[in-house]
Amino acid sequence: MNNFLSPARHQESIASQDVDTTYKHLRRQVFLGIFIGYAGYYLVRKNFSLAIPHLVEEGFTKSELGFALSGVSIAYGISKFLMGNLSDRSDARKFITFGLIFSALTMILMGTVPAATATIPAMFILLFINGWFQGMGWPSSGRVIVHWFSVSERGTWAATWNLAHNVGGGLVGPLAIMGMALFADWHSVFYFAGLMAIVTALVSWLMVRDTPQSCGLPPIEEYTGDYPHAFAYNDSHEREFSASEIFFKYVLNNRLLWYIAIANAFVYLVRYGVLDWAPAYLDEAKGFSMTDSSWAYFLYEFAGIPGTLLCGYLSDRFFRGRRAPASLVYLVAVLAAVVVYWKNPPGNPLVDNLALITIGFLIYGPVMLIGVHALDLVPKKAAGTAAGLTGLFGYLGGALFANIAMGFIVDRYGWDGGFHVLIAACIGAMVMLSISWIEEVKTHRSIT
Repeated sequence: MNNFLSPARHQESIASQDVDTTYKHLRRQVFLGIFIGYAGYYLVRKNFSLAIPHLVEEGFTKSELGFALSGVSIAYGISKFLMGNLSDRSDARKFITFGLIFSALTMILMGTVPAATATIPAMFILLFINGWFQGMGWPSSGRVIVHWFSVSERGTWAATWNLAHNVGGGLVGPLAIMGMALFADWHSVFYFAGLMAIVTALVSWLMVRDTPQSCGLPPIEEYTGDYPHAFAYNDSHEREFSASEIFFKYVLNNRLLWYIAIANAFVYLVRYGVLDWAPAYLDEAKGFSMTDSSWAYFLYEFAGIPGTLLCGYLSDRFFRGRRAPASLVYLVAVLAAVVVYWKNPPGNPLVDNLALITIGFLIYGPVMLIGVHALDLVPKKAAGTAAGLTGLFGYLGGALFANIAMGFIVDRYGWDGGFHVLIAACIGAMVMLSISWIEEVKTHRSIT
């Protein structure tokens, strides 16, 4: 591994009387750092969707643009898994910051060089590169969470951190409007967002620290007295694992990880099938303007904030740490909201917006819980890879299908065909989560 990315070295231990004060201060600091940093990743991940109506006007078909957009999903899915493994053996501060800077520079290039949006191959290549750098964000943030927050509190902190999706994704719309106002150029959806992302990367660099040990503090388990329940924790889990140990000992042979990874593919299909195509669908089927669809995009993302927090609370308190049942409750409601969003006749924008808000409120709960569940199932030195496996399925299975197949299906069968796919994905996710729930109950009984 490159020495530049190597985990920060352990510092001289802090005096025992200062441990509690230092721990509390740094936990707040690093959490805010990964929150701001990961929100920045979303500023330059979803902005291409707002450029789709303009690119359609220039003569590109939705199938072609769906293929170009798939570059992000293909690269991100692979990168989140492979770079997740590297992040398990790297300094999270460096990983999250430089991944975001390189992603932002790619988007600035896409918005300032005319050839970058002149052909589908050019757009695909740049979006693929962007997707690869995007894959550095989640695993490094996950590494910070599992090292600085113990198991019994991780659900609440992870649910709160997960809101960075909604903050960053929701700001894409207002930033697009601001960029148009400042530059009178639709390409500003790329370069203006890129500039803002670089600012967030610098803030993240100033605030994030790799592990408590790198700051002279004891491991989080020792500090809180809170130890994992899914496996027997011991001192060996504090050493850095090799790549083969992570892959073959803790991740690839973990059956429950595979169940939730498959469920994640269906959840992501719904998430991005609605989100990525919202501007085009609202424009063509419902008569929304760019400004109207941008604000609808904003509302969809920000509705996920209370929804995610509630979902995390339900899984921790009401379902006593079981993630699948809370996700199932949410997905039943998502299915109903998708049908309303589809069947609502044009000319009723309030209903369309309320349906989108409802979907946004609900869909991020299962997205968050699957990620938290992956972190809980493995030692913290393998957390990035475990999360990467679920991400691999989510993006190569769900988001990629939403990008390529949704464009093809809508071109061939109209928007009705696209919504049939979304409904089938909701049902598929519920089936897989039900299986995982049953298997978890069996596993728990065999252990106890």
